[in-house]
Amino acid sequence: MNFEALLYDVEDNLLTITFNRPEAMNSFSGPMFEELFTALDMADADDEVKAIIITGAGRAFCAGADLSQGDKTWEGHEERLTETKRGDGGGEIARRIYRSLKPVIVAYNGAAVGMGMTITLAADFRLAAKNVKMGFVFSARGIVPEGCSSWFLPRLVGISKALEWCYSGKIFKSEEAMDAGLLHSLHEPENLIPAARKLAHEMVDTSSSISVTLTRHMMWKMLGAADPIEAHRIDTAGINATGTSADASEGINSFLEKRPPVFPGKVSKDLPAFFPWWDEPEF
Repeated sequence: MNFEALLYDVEDNLLTITFNRPEAMNSFSGPMFEELFTALDMADADDEVKAIIITGAGRAFCAGADLSQGDKTWEGHEERLTETKRGDGGGEIARRIYRSLKPVIVAYNGAAVGMGMTITLAADFRLAAKNVKMGFVFSARGIVPEGCSSWFLPRLVGISKALEWCYSGKIFKSEEAMDAGLLHSLHEPENLIPAARKLAHEMVDTSSSISVTLTRHMMWKMLGAADPIEAHRIDTAGINATGTSADASEGINSFLEKRPPVFPGKVSKDLPAFFPWWDEPEF
């Protein structure tokens, strides 16, 4: 696959997706939208990819939606959604990251505002360079937060901080995002990607890919569960399915033999029959 708006690079079992419109501060275009979906689909199907890092080329991570059409940006938006049977683009991307079978790390190398923030909230970890500008600027543009951010953001930073950022539409720095709990860590710019890669390797190098995929979805889905019994049911199904698997055998034997595990399970073909256990509603 030849990408135009993205860079797609797999090395040492890690996929790095780089937004590659630096001349436009990586603002989202139609091709970038479609290519990001394709890249995530490719990652899910590739058992060599154990985790995903998303970052940007140049001085920005993502400046949000492409506003080059000025106040005509949203003209015909409702008709386009009806024709494509899709919701807003940011929400489609956030939900696709939410469905990822592989852990996702965002590395904010530079400015991230609007859609450039909301699409990242479904990632498992967010790292940033120091002094990066960020913002949920929708109210300052006369629109509302999108990208499913009204679901994700309060869960990540609490309702008061989420409302403060979204009511004001202010620009804040990555240090404030770190203090609010939105970020996992802050780094000097040259150390950002190495730190993201180190974190990814810590998560996946000695873990079963099957276990990681199941755990990712168990944790995320249970954020909306009404009662612990829902978690108990999925825990039970998961233990029953994985307890006698080849990965479980390897995990126990490698522990007893004091050696690194070599898990044989493949996410592309060995996920248990109960997965996925939820019914995701259509838009």
